[in-house]
Amino acid sequence: MEDLRLDIVNLYEKGTNMSWRILARAVCVALVIGSVVEADMSKEEIEKIEKAAPSKATVEPVKPRKLLIFNKCDGYKHSSIPYWDKALEIMGKKTGAYSVVISNDMNAFKPEFLNQFDAVCFNNTTHLKFEESLRKSLMDFVRGGKGIIGVHAATDNFYDWPEAQEMMGGKFSGHPWTAGGTWAVKIDEPNHPLTAMFGGKGFKIRDEIYRTEPPLYSRSKQLVLMSLDMSDEATRETSEKPTDADTGISWIKTWGDGRVFYCELGHNNDVTWNPAVLKHYLDGIQFAFGDLKADTKPRPIVDAGKGL
Repeated sequence: MEDLRLDIVNLYEKGTNMSWRILARAVCVALVIGSVVEADMSKEEIEKIEKAAPSKATVEPVKPRKLLIFNKCDGYKHSSIPYWDKALEIMGKKTGAYSVVISNDMNAFKPEFLNQFDAVCFNNTTHLKFEESLRKSLMDFVRGGKGIIGVHAATDNFYDWPEAQEMMGGKFSGHPWTAGGTWAVKIDEPNHPLTAMFGGKGFKIRDEIYRTEPPLYSRSKQLVLMSLDMSDEATRETSEKPTDADTGISWIKTWGDGRVFYCELGHNNDVTWNPAVLKHYLDGIQFAFGDLKADTKPRPIVDAGKGL
């Protein structure tokens, strides 16, 4: 199947007859989309996601928006991937903020396919490797004014591509705060539009939290919206390294003329029916599109934030 996809892409790129080019592109798109396997989700779980999803977008889209949800894993594969595929799709339909295409085929990053989208969401992708031409395509896409959204494991990628790790603002280096534990989160930017859904108050959540540590993770490089609340005893005592004292949960940044939104939350399936977390993601997506305007200026000094 992979060879067939490549043959179709080559036909599109080299063909001179317009009808053949159109046909080849259509087949290529179908193959890219068709490589996704539907999840075995219960009706009750889907109903929970639908109920929790925001009913309205924070801002009206400037124009019809299209989101590429990419979920390929060359490393650990999270069971929550299909739940996020569904949650992201539901939020777009329910609010009218965007439409989605879901893929796990690297050919999706070829410019003739990628450039139809306004943003790419890396849904719990792991250990992705990009060949040189696809690296250029993705960087041109973002630096040219498009967006990147990262769900949870989106920072467990690009180990041979430092520029992409820098773009994401961090990399996986452990998760002492495991999926079975309940951890405290503080709101570092309580007056920011992307944290409005939390009402300025911290919260506790049962989920797996990745360690974020310098030099990739730095408050001088990105605006940290939320982080672990180390005033909570269980959260603090689970720390293993001095740098764990500042563990980011979500952040935003600009990258060229484009925008990046990343959020740690999303290892456990039931996070996809947490209304506040879904709203945080929706606003992050609208920010990445450029529809929701928001300050991205980094704040190097750690704010006391809003705890529980």
